[in-house]
Amino acid sequence: MPINHQDQLNLLKDILSNHQTDCCGSVSECEQLERLVKSLMVHPNMDQRTKPVLEEIYYYGQNGRNSSQLDNHIELHQQELSQWVNDINQFS
Repeated sequence: MPINHQDQLNLLKDILSNHQTDCCGSVSECEQLERLVKSLMVHPNMDQRTKPVLEEIYYYGQNGRNSSQLDNHIELHQQELSQWVNDINQFS
């Protein structure tokens, strides 16, 4: 059963928050970020203001998935992670 739009935003926020708090993550989490963003981007009621933020998160996930030092990648994006969580809170 697919999860609804709000649940997807909450899951996205949870993963980003965990990356920010723990300064570590997994390749599967990065892949999940990519899938969530893809799904949210095609949602018919998606606010146009959210698309640039979602695109940034998508590239973060993609680059993390391909990184040989994922924890370092996450540490380098601490400020963005915090901003993305704040942005998602405003959208949801």
